[in-house]
Amino acid sequence: MPWSQRHVLVTGGSSGVGLATAEIAAARGANVTLIARGEEGLARARVRVEAARVRGSQRVATRSADVADRGALIAAIGSAREELGPVDVLFACAGYCLPGRFAELAVDEFDRQISVNLLGLIHAARAVVPEMIERGGGHVALVSSMGGLVGVYGYSAYSAAKFGVTGFAEVLRSELKPHGIGVTLLVPPNVDTPGYAREVAAEPAETRAINGIARTRSSEDMAALFVRGVERNRFLVLPGFTNKVLYRLEGLWPELFFALFDSKVASARKEAAADVA
Repeated sequence: MPWSQRHVLVTGGSSGVGLATAEIAAARGANVTLIARGEEGLARARVRVEAARVRGSQRVATRSADVADRGALIAAIGSAREELGPVDVLFACAGYCLPGRFAELAVDEFDRQISVNLLGLIHAARAVVPEMIERGGGHVALVSSMGGLVGVYGYSAYSAAKFGVTGFAEVLRSELKPHGIGVTLLVPPNVDTPGYAREVAAEPAETRAINGIARTRSSEDMAALFVRGVERNRFLVLPGFTNKVLYRLEGLWPELFFALFDSKVASARKEAAADVA
């Protein structure tokens, strides 16, 4: 797809995969809007995205909004539309994970993770899709997670939200294809971001053991695969051989998949008990 002078809007655009994706879009010639909560982070991100431009005439805009606040998010997208025109490509990258055992995780945390990781993405898509349908084109690119394909110990809130993202993306793919609108779903493994560093600090030992099955990837790697998936109009972008195997293993042989994860949990608990002793 041609990127020149297209309006690319990125939620979660101040860091991580969102920022790396915005830099690639700018390097392809697009005009870019970054949406995130913090003004300072947005200011730093804007400098990086502007530096990635191939022409000085390309425009980079920022809007501060929490994707969990539907009114603020819609207002931010509407303001960006007025400045840079209709959104041609949406990259919905905003999200976070705070792991914890189900019986111990604060109840409010379920509300927050679903609001940010699922509803924030849905509201962003709803703000741009009707115009895409009117124009007969566009692309919606969404970030799920391996935790949105397979259930992981400690991810009861996160997986609930990300499984919803995966199902939502599958429905969008079917509904928007007749209108000439592409849908791409990125399903990343653990990604080396500031958010992931906070996640690791809070995760139970059992979660850490399972996450150790697949290697952590960089934001730049994920963004490159994400943008390539959009360019090739691919629906599912599932990076990494191990993750592809896990995804297919659960579907084809769930008993073996569960046994693998259960063994990781048992080993982690055994090590913890030995440390206490």
